[in-house]
Amino acid sequence: MRIIEETLAPGAVVTEIARRHGISTSLVFTWRRRARLASVVSAGPKLVPVQLTPGATESVPSIEAPAVISPRRRRGLIEIELGGGKRVSVDENVDADALGRVLDVLSRR
Repeated sequence: MRIIEETLAPGAVVTEIARRHGISTSLVFTWRRRARLASVVSAGPKLVPVQLTPGATESVPSIEAPAVISPRRRRGLIEIELGGGKRVSVDENVDADALGRVLDVLSRR
């Protein structure tokens, strides 16, 4: 990991780093690719330690989560019955172009 970190520094030249450590350049690139893939796989939610100091919460505005609207009470709800048991439900925020593509595909099936 130390060698990979060296290659990520601004202006780093992988061939020079590999030569300095006595390993092949292709090996360093392989390690970098594997590290990148591993970070993508493990890129889930991360927990970080937080410490609040007295008075810190007074300067941070509170943010309320948006209210969850049940599907039955959503405004602008449209249900499209295509027949054969196919149904598409969308609300007022639907992307019209995307909906058109979906309906086009479903109508061909």
